[in-house]
Amino acid sequence: MKYIITLMYTMLQGTVVTLEVFSITLIFSIVLGIIVALCRLSKIKPLSRAMELYIWVMRGTPLLLQLIFIFFGLPFIGIILDRLPAALIAFILNYGAYFGEIYRGGIESIDIGQHEAAQALGFTPMKAFIWIIFPQAIKRTLAPVANEVITLVKDTSLVYVVGLGELLRAGKIASNRDASLVPLIVVGLFYLVLVGILTKIFKTFEKRFSYYQ
Repeated sequence: MKYIITLMYTMLQGTVVTLEVFSITLIFSIVLGIIVALCRLSKIKPLSRAMELYIWVMRGTPLLLQLIFIFFGLPFIGIILDRLPAALIAFILNYGAYFGEIYRGGIESIDIGQHEAAQALGFTPMKAFIWIIFPQAIKRTLAPVANEVITLVKDTSLVYVVGLGELLRAGKIASNRDASLVPLIVVGLFYLVLVGILTKIFKTFEKRFSYYQ
């Protein structure tokens, strides 16, 4: 029992880093995703093409490679970042691209009649988007966004490559030190709890937005 309590304390220390990377990435990548979606839908061709290229690069290369490039590669051109900022930049850029495509698909799925009805009611394009189009897009994209958020929880384990002591790294160190699989089992339980909490939160959101159905 004492061993389990010691393990739990070690895992909680790693969980702090995991939650820090997760929460900061989630906030900024969702905001970036909305911006990316709007730029992709822009009638300004150079802007739309630039966002298309950005999405192609971010989705077409592994997140692990992006982490390595930002932390180990950028110093070759004089850009040196600490471990946490490097990890956050890689995660935000990567997930911003995925969220951007999800939101773009959601916005484009809204029937053109919704836009026309908003104009008929005297809404400006911006007000129509904020009050009519975007809430419906959120409802339609909630499931894929939830999937990406859950994936993000597990992807935080990749920050070990830049030396951050997150949850999985703490478990691996304990497992190697004690020659036991118990630390890894505890890590798995921690991830399951985090995913379970997020699943519950998204189910609540789905009920809240159900009036758009």
